[in-house]
Amino acid sequence: MAAGSFRRSIASQLSKVLDLPPENLIKSISAVPVSKKRHVADFQLSIASVIENSSSNCLAQDLHLQAQQLVERLKCDSVVSEISAGPGTVNFTINRELLAKTVLQQVWKDGSEYGVKSELFSTVPRQKAVIEFSSPNIAKKFHIGHLRSTIVGNFIANLKVALGHEVVRINYLGDWGMQFGLLGVGFQSFGSKEKLKSSPLQHLFEVYVQINKAAEDENTKKLAKDFFRKLEEHDEQTLSIWKLFRDLSIEEYIRIYKRLGVHFDEYSGESFYQEKAQEVLKMLEDKGLLQKTIKGTGIVDLSEKKDLSTVSTVMRSDGTSLYITRDLAAAIDRMNKHSWDTMIYVTDKSQSNHFQHLFQILKLMGYDWAERCQHVSFGLVQGMKTRRGEVIFLEDVLNEVRSRMLENMTSTKTTKEVQDPVETAEKVGLAALIIQDFRGLLSSDYQFSWDRALQSRGDTGVFLQYTHARLHSLEQMHGNAELTDVNVACLQEPDAISVLQHLLRYDEVLYRSSQDLQPKHIVSYLLTLRGWTAP
Repeated sequence: MAAGSFRRSIASQLSKVLDLPPENLIKSISAVPVSKKRHVADFQLSIASVIENSSSNCLAQDLHLQAQQLVERLKCDSVVSEISAGPGTVNFTINRELLAKTVLQQVWKDGSEYGVKSELFSTVPRQKAVIEFSSPNIAKKFHIGHLRSTIVGNFIANLKVALGHEVVRINYLGDWGMQFGLLGVGFQSFGSKEKLKSSPLQHLFEVYVQINKAAEDENTKKLAKDFFRKLEEHDEQTLSIWKLFRDLSIEEYIRIYKRLGVHFDEYSGESFYQEKAQEVLKMLEDKGLLQKTIKGTGIVDLSEKKDLSTVSTVMRSDGTSLYITRDLAAAIDRMNKHSWDTMIYVTDKSQSNHFQHLFQILKLMGYDWAERCQHVSFGLVQGMKTRRGEVIFLEDVLNEVRSRMLENMTSTKTTKEVQDPVETAEKVGLAALIIQDFRGLLSSDYQFSWDRALQSRGDTGVFLQYTHARLHSLEQMHGNAELTDVNVACLQEPDAISVLQHLLRYDEVLYRSSQDLQPKHIVSYLLTLRGWTAP
């Protein structure tokens, strides 16, 4: 890795002066973000990170003085052409011709793996990760609320695969519960097998709306309970209807996922764990963790003082399980099945309390691996409307963004003719959605804007795609044969140096995203790179 060889060289010199092992210094040497306003060095060392007993209370002038003193003890060499002191930092400038030659050779050598071979990842063990994301409720159209879970989960999975980890992508479907009793009764009353086959989720949605109007009727309630009871008792005819709903729903979801470029290794669901959830309740009881309330519900005391100030309800008064009980069963089953090193749940932040309880109960049950479970939460998307009004379904959004992008392409004089304009509009439009979503912290709500997302200039997914296409066109025009003899003297102007400096930072950006699972670091990096390379 280009940055790695430079860091090692700097660390080697620092280790002699500071009497510290080079390995201890590598992560303290970071590439400096490029700036259009001023010249910057290539790497910097934070004095606070290497000085013993330094603290946040350490005076800035003291750190600056120590930086100056360290600079006086260091010498330039064939790699480092300039060393200077900054506010609490020591700055290193790499020999310009060596910088250009090393970076270009490394980019060419590593190709798509550029950055992932960095020594920054040398101490990060390759792991097996189970990632649960998307997880819509079957028999319902894919709601826009599942878009963030889907693209965030997909990002995390792709990132981990790129970094050499083994990933199991799980779609945990909401495919069990009393709502299926109501839907079953509704389908028996209003359903059409022909409509179900031609447009399954739309028809089931219409049926659900109709039956909900009669949901307060006592007879309807009784019929719904009877239907769900038969379902739990594995009545063959009732199960066949439920299975038809589930199979057709998954078929529809797979079609949508294909448009999003998303796939899953495993389709699971609450229905898989209805019986195992009863085993979990038995385990809780055997461990003395299950308590009964006056109403007969089963709870687990999660309070520190065991005064029932914080509890989690895990069983209904009739002895049946709840969502969290089935989640407990699923977590245990996944460990038995996959022997994972980490398990990540990607859902909106409203479920933070649920997962906090889930992990606490697993710990109380004696599962130490609960410490390796993680909830990656995200905020809500606001303002996503089509021209027809409020958007409910994801497919409406995908169709809308494709339509608007196609209009923009048609009306822009500089747009070249493409073989398949509809497919191009779909891909560019999807990039626009993802980049606008990923620009900020995942935990933050954000206001969606069609106009801002689809702008062909500026910090947008559209401009990123256009820049990529433009660069690819230049590559095709000039050929992409290996350049064995590059005249690096031609790459010494400020803009060329800035691009090379930015490329040095890529492994650090990847490392940061791998640590906090936030896509914004990579998006910001790409947008900055686009700013330097856009024609």
